[in-house]
Amino acid sequence: MPSYRAPIADIMLALRATGLAEVLTLPGGAEDVCEDLVGAVLSEAGKLAADVLAPLNAPGDRQGSRLENGTVRTPDGFAEAYGHFVDGGWTGVPFDPEYGGQGLPWMVGTALNEIWQAANMSFGLAPLLSAGTIELLDSHGSAEQKAQWLPKLISGEWTGTMNLTEPQAGSDLAAVRTKAVAAADLGEGVYRIFGSKIFITYGDHDFTPNIVHMVLARISDAPPGIKGISLFIVPKTLPTAEGGLGTANDLRCVSLEDKLGIHASPTCVMAFGDQGGAVGYLVGAANHGIEYMFTMMNNARLGVGVQGVGQAERATQAAVEYARARVQGGDASVRGGPSVSIIHHPDVRRMLMTMRARTQAARLITYLTAAALDTAKRHADAALRAEAATRAALLTPIAKAWSTEAGIDVANLGIQVHGGQGYIEDAGAAQFLRDARIASIYEGTNGIQAIDLVGRKVLRDGGVAARALTSELAAIAERSAATLPGLQAPLADGLADLEAALEWVLSHPDAVSAQAAATPFLTLFGLVLGGGLLVEQAVIATAEAEKAAAATTAGFFLRHLLPATAGHLATIRAGAADLVALHEDAFVAA
Repeated sequence: MPSYRAPIADIMLALRATGLAEVLTLPGGAEDVCEDLVGAVLSEAGKLAADVLAPLNAPGDRQGSRLENGTVRTPDGFAEAYGHFVDGGWTGVPFDPEYGGQGLPWMVGTALNEIWQAANMSFGLAPLLSAGTIELLDSHGSAEQKAQWLPKLISGEWTGTMNLTEPQAGSDLAAVRTKAVAAADLGEGVYRIFGSKIFITYGDHDFTPNIVHMVLARISDAPPGIKGISLFIVPKTLPTAEGGLGTANDLRCVSLEDKLGIHASPTCVMAFGDQGGAVGYLVGAANHGIEYMFTMMNNARLGVGVQGVGQAERATQAAVEYARARVQGGDASVRGGPSVSIIHHPDVRRMLMTMRARTQAARLITYLTAAALDTAKRHADAALRAEAATRAALLTPIAKAWSTEAGIDVANLGIQVHGGQGYIEDAGAAQFLRDARIASIYEGTNGIQAIDLVGRKVLRDGGVAARALTSELAAIAERSAATLPGLQAPLADGLADLEAALEWVLSHPDAVSAQAAATPFLTLFGLVLGGGLLVEQAVIATAEAEKAAAATTAGFFLRHLLPATAGHLATIRAGAADLVALHEDAFVAA
């Protein structure tokens, strides 16, 4: 398995290009933090990732988690690694100091998440889900619930999970059947939960003595559909009045899924209430569970987008390492010359540059999203907070879908760079693709993200938020004219295609047309956004070598990848007719 080195210089440049300096001035805990401190934090994270987490990635993949006598056992070394993770205080970086957090910006937490996901995605899923649990309870829990659950979650003493779907429901959460029956004998707001949930990441494990499950369920006589779903805290072990651990709750992992990748991460089928009802504590008001759960889901959507970045970075590092060492074929520029390492071959360079450029673009998109979240949480001006929240909502489906597609495509190219060795598991490249593949499905498939972008984020406000973002990208193009004149024109061409696509979507608001256009529109939007941010990164780079590398990467993206916007625009304009013309019977082999 190739080694992993956290790309601290690249991460810091991306943070600066997406507004770290402005975020560090926001009130609420980060005013005393400077860029040098952020760099030091990232460097320490890089050491943990390289020395502890990354070496467990391949062995954990081979060994996998297993269910033994009703308890999930993670691969050798994982529980000990989690202990190191908790001892370092990494679980509490972006959270409220009142409950034990460090109060650093989400931007910093997002950069750290990239490092964890790149080093060992199976491991990184546990703190990712805990982060979403913390965000949900901090936003919607009562004062008593925050005091009871947040300190242990933020410290990492306990972990959290998300329990949404069921076998019959899939992505349609309106079909959830898990029941919640009021338990008057246990107190107000306490219910007994009955049902099952599937695809529960870290639904059981041996990292911590307790797991805080966030469970969607229906209270008796609730309205049908989405409007009748409530949200409950259902712990693995019930807490005592003093905050310690009491009796086991009525829930269990009944099986583990056998998956394509992320083998070390236990994906559980959970059963609730087989012995009389699992105790659950209602969060907020009844029948508002989906509204509350979206806080956790949006947090996780950004986190999953960062998984795409992490796997892309890991695959790129491995491909570069192999291409520099593998000697095969002569130099194309020297007829009859000696054999050279394959990194000298133009087609291999095409693949490596594509991997590098897409990885950096995805990183910038996710960091920009995190910056918008920080501003929405902490800016002193209420109007600017609202504006930033709208920006974060627009960016989240792009960050999730475009970045996870980049992770898959980059990992796939990584196998190609390795050639036949890439298809052999021992080389390690195959694991990156297998692990990355789930991210485009997690937290709402990428098709759902695209429909969300078009339906809820563009059509709902008439394109106002999207146009505000394209105006900023146009300003980046103008700023680049003085120092990087070769980049202005191709970025302007991409922007023109995005604006034309936006106009088409706004003029075709019917559901069939909008959904047919959704995926090419999101892909086009991500290309232009990623290209613009790469240009901004090149503009602000200061050191000579850093600026040259950033400019070259931006130039490659704009001249070799961004022209694809024309094809996506043509697909959007083609409409839905060809998609819906065939009768469903025509898809069945005769």
